[in-house]
Amino acid sequence: MRGATHARWAACAVAAALAATACGGGDGGTGGDADAVLSASWGDPQNPLEPANTNEVQGGKVLDMIFRGLKRYDPETGAAEDMLAERIETSDSQNYTITVKDGWTFSNGEKVTARSFVDAWNYGASLRSNQRNAYFFSYIDGYDEVHPEDGGKQSAATLAGLKVTGERTFTVRLSQRFSGFPDTLGYNAFAPLPPAFFDDHEAWVSNPVGNGPYLVQSYVKGSRMSLRKWDAYPGPDKALNGGVDLKVYTDNNTAYTDLMAGNLDLVDDVPAAQLRNVRGDLGDRYLNTPAGIIQTLAFPFYDRNWNKPGMEKVRTGLSMAINRAQITDTIFARTRTPATDWTSPVLGEDGGYRDGLCGEACAYRPDRAKKLIEEGGGLPGGQLKITYNADTGSHKQWVDAVCNSVNNALGDDRACVGNPVGTFADFRNRITHRKMSGPFRAGWQMDYPLIQNFLQPLYYTNASSNDGKWSSDEFDELVDRANEETDPARAAALFQQAEEVVRDNMAAIPLWYQNGSAGWSDRLSDVRLNPFSVPVYDQIKVG
Repeated sequence: MRGATHARWAACAVAAALAATACGGGDGGTGGDADAVLSASWGDPQNPLEPANTNEVQGGKVLDMIFRGLKRYDPETGAAEDMLAERIETSDSQNYTITVKDGWTFSNGEKVTARSFVDAWNYGASLRSNQRNAYFFSYIDGYDEVHPEDGGKQSAATLAGLKVTGERTFTVRLSQRFSGFPDTLGYNAFAPLPPAFFDDHEAWVSNPVGNGPYLVQSYVKGSRMSLRKWDAYPGPDKALNGGVDLKVYTDNNTAYTDLMAGNLDLVDDVPAAQLRNVRGDLGDRYLNTPAGIIQTLAFPFYDRNWNKPGMEKVRTGLSMAINRAQITDTIFARTRTPATDWTSPVLGEDGGYRDGLCGEACAYRPDRAKKLIEEGGGLPGGQLKITYNADTGSHKQWVDAVCNSVNNALGDDRACVGNPVGTFADFRNRITHRKMSGPFRAGWQMDYPLIQNFLQPLYYTNASSNDGKWSSDEFDELVDRANEETDPARAAALFQQAEEVVRDNMAAIPLWYQNGSAGWSDRLSDVRLNPFSVPVYDQIKVG
């Protein structure tokens, strides 16, 4: 990202949006066994658990358990609050002095200092490190030298805008004014790293060492990751249980079956096939809450077939061919809401969400859809193949339903078909290596509660999560102007103008906003999902 907008007002909007809904499940009335371990469903992460190299949900869950950063997003309201930050000071919203709290260590005993952050950020930004989240450091001065956009030779080893000034203090100089900078620092990419990470990187990757309430005890890929409470954790959010065994499932229906059989304690993605039965099965041990998640269909703009003149009509026609209301009702039992923009209602109107911004392009109009697709030159190759991972998220059901809707609109029962990939990791690897030849599933879970986070990482030229490689100078310019803006209302309006560019080009098809869901065994109490739809593992009681 080139910058970020103003997290304070956005976080407040999220807090207000969530205030009317329960973020947690019921308390079973027990204090719990502080040493008891719970088991939860999970999927193998795409990459090793380096904070700057993890930008997907499964790896993010673990980072949230083993790391704490300068800020932390309140698990109930989403507001950014100080964690390791004692003070973050600025007089011009471009030059910041950060003081790290005293008394924090990593779980191996090494002290958390200002250098822990500066070294981690320099590593994350460096082209040599090849980190997926490098883009999040791009608004710090000197990024172009450590990570040239053209892939050329790196001309500096460290960011010019970072400087350690004391054991617990460092300064940050940004390339532009950015008053909301402090409130983005709860994102995992900005986590500190211990000297051990740099001294023996291979050993650290095999057994990650962080500064959060849990330790990684063991990990067997394809089977489970075992985390245990760190008794010496210095933070205020100490784990109320003895640990979490994250069990790998390639089918969330199997996870649900294990939950019902007493072989699993927590499922945080109730499969679509069980949504109509879950209340009867679990009663008050089921949770369904709003979350900052949107599901879209992305396109490979690096494939000329999807980026030639007229294809915006085809993409818009496909959007009109999808009966979102019917799919969210029949497949998801109304635990999804048809999307009418590219952000999330949890932001609220003050945070930049605008209901209906997509307009007619997101309305179900099959006759108009067919006409637009024909005007745009028809489906590339004569058939639409939607690629998705088959191991989690009930994706087969909704992809099949989307294809049925498209086929009905076009009067051809082979116009659209699903193209499953076995695992999430393989699916992400294909995306990363630009192996997609047609539309693919692109769910987005917010990194932090800002409208900027729903737009810039996904659609800005060469952004970290711009998997389809769409590019628009007009969009980029509007985002840059929004990031410079100090007035919240004007910033939101500029982001909405940028979003209109996404709409007019149908850079991605918005499908539906997704709630977070969870079901749990009678061993657990105080189960909650944060606004990112991730279980607040450290506050779950067992027994």
